[in-house]
Amino acid sequence: MRDDDRIECAALGHGPKQALREGIVTSSFCLTVFVDGRAEAMFGLVVTNALCGEGRPWMLGSDMIYARPRAMLRIAPHVIAAMLDSTPRLTNLVACRNSRAIRFLTRMGFALAKERIVHAGTEFFSFELEQHRCAIPSV
Repeated sequence: MRDDDRIECAALGHGPKQALREGIVTSSFCLTVFVDGRAEAMFGLVVTNALCGEGRPWMLGSDMIYARPRAMLRIAPHVIAAMLDSTPRLTNLVACRNSRAIRFLTRMGFALAKERIVHAGTEFFSFELEQHRCAIPSV
């Protein structure tokens, strides 16, 4: 697992394996990314409020996932769209020092809060993406 992901996990009270296990168990869907036959990343969506349509997307991975950025940038919008179909509001935290994840999130359209949140000495930004749906069906 990437050092930045390990730091985030530790600040939120989880070891790397524990964080992955919890992600698998609590996610409404969870996927594994394989590179050259090896599991290099996992991501999923935890529905935090089904009534309000809110979910927490997450991704943990190795440095290898950034070795093929085109594939990641090609696939990610489809995965995010599927998440938004399930929960139209996605929100979570990202460590302020996790510059690769922050670049990826902003490229995917997520908005980062300006204020920082501190957990166990690690500073985080909250991020969110909301899909606005029209209440009136098109004709």
